[in-house]
Amino acid sequence: MERMTSEAQAVIAALDGPGMLARTCDWAAINSGTRNLAGLARMATVLADAFGALPGKLALVDAAPVDTVGADGSVAPLAHGRHLHVTVRPDAPVQMLFTGHMDTVYPVDHPFQTIARRDDGTINGPGVADMKGGLCVLLAALQAIERDAGAARLGYAVVINSDEETGSLSSAALLAQAAPGKVAALTYEPALPDGTLAGARGGTGNFSIVVRGRAAHAGRNPEDGRNAIVAASAIAVRLAAATGDGLSVNPARIDGGGPNNVVPDLAVLRVNLRPRDPDAIARADAAIRDAVATVAAAHDVTITTHGSFNRPPKPMDANSERLFGIVADAGRDLGIPIGWRTTGGVCDGTNIAAAGVPVVDTMGVRGGAIHSADEFLIADSLVERAALSILTIRRILAGGHA
Repeated sequence: MERMTSEAQAVIAALDGPGMLARTCDWAAINSGTRNLAGLARMATVLADAFGALPGKLALVDAAPVDTVGADGSVAPLAHGRHLHVTVRPDAPVQMLFTGHMDTVYPVDHPFQTIARRDDGTINGPGVADMKGGLCVLLAALQAIERDAGAARLGYAVVINSDEETGSLSSAALLAQAAPGKVAALTYEPALPDGTLAGARGGTGNFSIVVRGRAAHAGRNPEDGRNAIVAASAIAVRLAAATGDGLSVNPARIDGGGPNNVVPDLAVLRVNLRPRDPDAIARADAAIRDAVATVAAAHDVTITTHGSFNRPPKPMDANSERLFGIVADAGRDLGIPIGWRTTGGVCDGTNIAAAGVPVVDTMGVRGGAIHSADEFLIADSLVERAALSILTIRRILAGGHA
């Protein structure tokens, strides 16, 4: 491990580690699952109070309209929580974007609701790593930067959305609005326990394919029926066969059917597709169109497709590599190695990269077992990662633009 520089030592000394940990635990104690609108409203208020300490303009932005496809094939509005949006010095010469999410994957009735401090220095709790801890890191870093003599040169936007865990469908437009003109972006998803960051990411698309057939008696006149379950299964098989060459397809669920003696006239196929690059998206689109057209004709059913590729792939281009280099340089000053690797997971970093802004999207705490009741945060990483953000921002301000 390299020796820490005097600058890094001073940055760390000014950070309030116990206060950051207490805040993380307080925030994690608020259930803010994506569908828990009351919990999200409470979390948004708490975050507005905390981030209101920053200069600039703060707003809680209403979610954009989003539709959902029910098990009965109907399309209905799906409510979301509000998103926090802060803008600071929009006319400053150096502009950055900082993002995170207030929602978790744990619904209001999930048994995982409590925080436990473990003897090994980790904290177990819902959202401690993903990403209540990351939000605390972000706030501490920005408050430190505001005390810096060079803060007047930095303008920035902060977007903390309420729906990242379900695809950011109601906040994608806000992210797209905030990204242009930024020299770099930092997003506060958790790093791996050893500090490894996510580099290139694939994309993702989620689709609901509604198949409408014709009901009939399964014994008396089955030939008059058009089995929607069979047709949906045929689509699933065809799409699964498209897996390969940078595309992964996962038919995840079929809703529909009824009594055993009735030919089912409705089925809804849910499918997730993970493209590695834009060419894979084009192949996936073609596979969906071909499967729908072929099965509709062969089974004499009506098919409608709902969904989109809401997360584009995020490659490691030259600008991304320069930004990762700045982060790695800051890590060396802190005496910690910074590495990264390609991942199949997705997050808002892919949306930001699609807007042409280089982004490091795992600037949050070190932790693991996210999306499970074993989720944990390495408590010492709160100060460590806040210091990493502060030094990274300072280097960008000093002219090390990504």
